[in-house]
Amino acid sequence: MKVILLGELRGKGGEGDIVDVAQGFAENFLFPNKVATPATPSNIKQLEERRHSIEKREAQRIADAEATKAALDGKNVTVDAKIGDEGQLFGSVTSTQIVDAIKSELGVDIDKKRIGRGATIKTTGSHRVPIELYRDIVATVNVLVGVTAEPEPVAAVETAEATE
Repeated sequence: MKVILLGELRGKGGEGDIVDVAQGFAENFLFPNKVATPATPSNIKQLEERRHSIEKREAQRIADAEATKAALDGKNVTVDAKIGDEGQLFGSVTSTQIVDAIKSELGVDIDKKRIGRGATIKTTGSHRVPIELYRDIVATVNVLVGVTAEPEPVAAVETAEATE
């Protein structure tokens, strides 16, 4: 079934895109939540009339996502967690904890749903966590758990000892 998206739908497209989805998904989720409308000829004509304003909003969203990426990409954030023997955590570091750490340390407010899937952290150390800001715009944050700073590379330590 073809539908016109009224907002961003992760993995499918953004506002104004015409996508093909399962009929049950459209009728049970997209239409009741006002995420999409059916792609009828009259709705497609209205979409073409609104295309200019949709493009302006899309450009603004991309600019905002790029600015947020510049503020986040490659930065370190520290998450406090209870650590047991051998570097194992009691439980795991959740996306909510990561979002709270980013907000308190970097001053950037993001939605916890934007934290990349598979970002469950169960050991201490430095972990690279992807943050999916908008469509293909992804920032990567280093989450430090149980360490205070980024450890020095091993090769640099060995070279410093060899020169002394």
